[in-house]
Amino acid sequence: MSDEFMLDTDDLERRMEGALSALSTEFASLRTGRASASMLEPVMVDAYGQKTPINQVGTVNVPESRMVTVNVWDKSLVNKVEKAIRESGLGINPQLNGTIIMLPIPELNEERRRELTKVASQYAENARVAVRNVRRDGMDQIKKAKNEGMSEDDQKFWENAVQEMTNEHIAKVDEALETKQAEIMQV
Repeated sequence: MSDEFMLDTDDLERRMEGALSALSTEFASLRTGRASASMLEPVMVDAYGQKTPINQVGTVNVPESRMVTVNVWDKSLVNKVEKAIRESGLGINPQLNGTIIMLPIPELNEERRRELTKVASQYAENARVAVRNVRRDGMDQIKKAKNEGMSEDDQKFWENAVQEMTNEHIAKVDEALETKQAEIMQV
């Protein structure tokens, strides 16, 4: 059995990368005082009887550094889009101008910046937990193979490979967190 065991490291790598990808998406939704179209990605609008992403009911633009606009395609949805933005927890007060909803991005005060760094830390911790869960799955596969006759040398080799991969991804999470926190605290 030991000659046949091959841990699917590509699968583990893909799943760890997925955790990093989810982290980047969560970081993109954090407001840093600069306008970004991605900050509206988590906003879902009640359109046509179902929850729909905001970018599927209108065009999201960033005409200047402190302004995001949403040009709603269907006039009957303008109020629903405005309501979804108000209830999204982004802390932005939308302004209507026909079918265009303007979202002025206010300056962040020091207290709000600190709150956002804590939120970013929580997102990073969730990503670390996800990476560690993938590591645990890999280690469980190795233990199962050892019970089926894998040599101790092979077991150590695979455990080290999985741990090394985990350490790399945790370091990437930490690096992304540092970058995001510096961006948030930048005045």
